[in-house]
Amino acid sequence: MTAVTAAEAGLFACHACGLLQRASGAAHDLACARCGAGLHFRKPESVARSWALLVAAYVLFVPANVLPVMQTGSLFGAQTDTILSGVVFLWVTGSWPLALIIFVASIVVPAAKLLALTYLLASVQRRSTWGQQQRTRLYRVVELVGRWSMVDIYVAAILAALVQFGGLMNIRPGPGAIAFGAVVVLTMFAAESFDPRLIWDPAEREHA
Repeated sequence: MTAVTAAEAGLFACHACGLLQRASGAAHDLACARCGAGLHFRKPESVARSWALLVAAYVLFVPANVLPVMQTGSLFGAQTDTILSGVVFLWVTGSWPLALIIFVASIVVPAAKLLALTYLLASVQRRSTWGQQQRTRLYRVVELVGRWSMVDIYVAAILAALVQFGGLMNIRPGPGAIAFGAVVVLTMFAAESFDPRLIWDPAEREHA
C-alpha cells in the first residue's frame, strides 16, 4: 500500500507557524487559519533563495577567517586576533578544551554547514532519489546546530562589554566579527529558505 502525502491529500503546512491544515478558498488566495501567512505546497523560489544566501555566505567566509575578530589595546601595545590565531593562543597556553570548542564551533561547523547546504541544493536540482532519508536527517542537523557557530562572537562581545579600563586596556570587536556573524546568519536563513520536502518530490513523481 502506497502512503498518501500531505500534498496529495490537499493539506498545507504553514511555513510561518507550522500548522497543518486543509485550506479553503481560491487557489490564489490561500491563507493560514492561525497566523494569516500565505499557504503554498512548497516554499516559493526555495532553491533560488537558498542559493543566493549560500553564495553570499561563501563570499563572506574568507574575510570572516582572515580579518581580526577581536582588537586588544593596552599600555603594552595593541594586538589583533583572528579566529584561528585565538584558537592557537588558547592551545599553546594550555586552554585546549576551550580552544577545541571554539575551533569546532567557529571553524568546523560553519564550513561543514556550507558544504552540507551545497550538497542538499545540488542534489535537489539534480532530482536525485538517492539517500532521501539521510539527506532529510542531514538537513535537520544543519538546521539544529547552525546557531551554535556564534560561540566565538559571543566571547568577543562579552569581553568587549566587560574589559574596558580606559587607557589601560580595552577590547573591541574587529571587522572579522561582523563578517563571521553575517556568515552564520546567512547560512541560518539559507537553511530556513530550503524546503526539505523537495528532497522527496522526485520519488513521488516516479511512483505516481
